[in-house]
Amino acid sequence: MTDSRDSSEDAAMPRRAAARTAKLASLPLGIAGRAVGGWGRRLTGQSAEEVNATLSAKAAEQLFEVLGTLKGGAMKFGQALSVFEAAVPDEMAAPYREALTKLQSAAPPMPARQTHRVLAEQLGRSWRERFTEFSDEPAASASIGQVHRAVWHDGREVAVKVQYPGADEALRSDLRQLQRLSRVFQAFVPGTDVKPLLAELADRMDEELDYRSEAENQRGFAKAFDGDDQVLVPKVVASAPKVVVTEWISGTPLARIIADGTTEQRNEAGRLLAEFHYSSPVRAHLLHSDPHPGNFMLLPDGRLGVIDFGAVARLPHGAPPMLGAIMRLALDGESVKLLEAMRQEGFVRPGTTLDPADVQAYLAPFVVPLTTDRFHFTRRWAQQQAGRLGDTRSQDFRTGRSLNLPPNWLLIHRVTAGAVGILCQLDAELALRSIVEHWQPGFAD
Repeated sequence: MTDSRDSSEDAAMPRRAAARTAKLASLPLGIAGRAVGGWGRRLTGQSAEEVNATLSAKAAEQLFEVLGTLKGGAMKFGQALSVFEAAVPDEMAAPYREALTKLQSAAPPMPARQTHRVLAEQLGRSWRERFTEFSDEPAASASIGQVHRAVWHDGREVAVKVQYPGADEALRSDLRQLQRLSRVFQAFVPGTDVKPLLAELADRMDEELDYRSEAENQRGFAKAFDGDDQVLVPKVVASAPKVVVTEWISGTPLARIIADGTTEQRNEAGRLLAEFHYSSPVRAHLLHSDPHPGNFMLLPDGRLGVIDFGAVARLPHGAPPMLGAIMRLALDGESVKLLEAMRQEGFVRPGTTLDPADVQAYLAPFVVPLTTDRFHFTRRWAQQQAGRLGDTRSQDFRTGRSLNLPPNWLLIHRVTAGAVGILCQLDAELALRSIVEHWQPGFAD
């Protein structure tokens, strides 16, 4: 006789390490197999464009099926990749854009009986008494948990985030396997360094798995932005290691605005996102570190709603002033001082000789958005940056090989790159310079 409990748990979060590893390993094998088939179709007369479009669509379909249905570290990695799709060349972008966007908010739900079991373990056997209403149908599913809509006993509408049983084991197994396959995934997002992204996800794993830590992060943000007229962070109502209850907020997800929003919506969403990103280290001494469109929404009253605080950078002294100083030196063309500051901060590999002019040329395109009162973030601009950094024949590529990203800068760099990726997806035009001047220490000094 089959144990129905075990089978339902596997449906929600496939936990057998061998099965998960085999599914992840199928990605490069499937891609290689389709490449051989595509070569055969070329021989029968199909054009390279037709074959490549078919291969890209099928690879994207498999990418979503594997990363999405496995949840855990596989899906979390997919969500992290999703913000970089703006840098993918147009001829490849459409299928990957659709597949990676799905990973921002969709995953198969776990059975209601299993959800109830987790709630009883975390909130007590009388957990139902805390709610006047509770919907068994999840409102959203994500990498390591799913969200249910409910009404708290005091009448407040709440979001109840429940962690999948086995999420810890699945997360560890996936990230180990994904690190072994990092070179394969590199092809999906040219210009993005996949290996350190995976290393960072692995380093932050324990924090993400403890919802008490997430609740503490969210309380910090909610306090800092309480009463703000531009940003709303829902308050925490209750928390446990694998369950967190927060106030419910509703709005238009940024993914929908990216897909079919008006120019006004795109620009306003971009402005609010940039304001939130640059002001958080000053106001909350924290940085929201899971920048993908599924975590942000435009509310009916015009504010930006922000959710999911599992990944957060703690910045007790705010954003580092050296970041602003480096941005200003690159903007002003102070190449000698720029190289000196970067060497002092550990951005230059020890024993490396670099021409200040090459470093200036490498960084100058990144600060172009700060050279004008308003800048239009586009996919084309993102593709140009990825192209120049990934071109092995270019001086920028050689300069990049001589630079180093110090560990204490890794998260800030990745989150900022992710936020810029969303701005390019939004096709947003905004006054970024004034936001940076107001909030980034060291830039206007």
